[in-house]
Amino acid sequence: MDAIDKVKEFLDPYGLRIIELEESTRTSDLAAQALGVEVGQIAKTLAFVGKTKAVLVVTSGDTRIDNKSLRKTVGEKMRMASPEEALELTGYAPGGVCPFGVAQDLPVLIDLSMERFPVVYDAAGTPNSAVPVSVEQLLTITGGTPCRVSQIQS
Repeated sequence: MDAIDKVKEFLDPYGLRIIELEESTRTSDLAAQALGVEVGQIAKTLAFVGKTKAVLVVTSGDTRIDNKSLRKTVGEKMRMASPEEALELTGYAPGGVCPFGVAQDLPVLIDLSMERFPVVYDAAGTPNSAVPVSVEQLLTITGGTPCRVSQIQS
């Protein structure tokens, strides 16, 4: 089963539908442009690894991770996963990483920077797909933990 089909199957019980685009959604800027929304409405999913654990962080496309806040939330120093590590942890290649149906059972941190928007757009397993979802739905679907581990880039 390819990545987008895996995400479709995972999201089907929630009634969420994937948008497939001709344009690349590999980065937050490209996704916002392709979808005609603000960069902050793009929900980027980032994999982080530490000495004893790995986590996924879903945050607004216009933010950067505050390493001190992430360390405090997770309980240890974390670093961004390499592309190979992200693929191994999630089952999705960079540009399509999402918190839906991931390969390994990872804690998911849902950054509340996204609460500014009624709908955000997360990747759906490929670098040309997106799924519109609310922060509340993200929390429910992923079993994620709400947190604040980012700062809006100026």
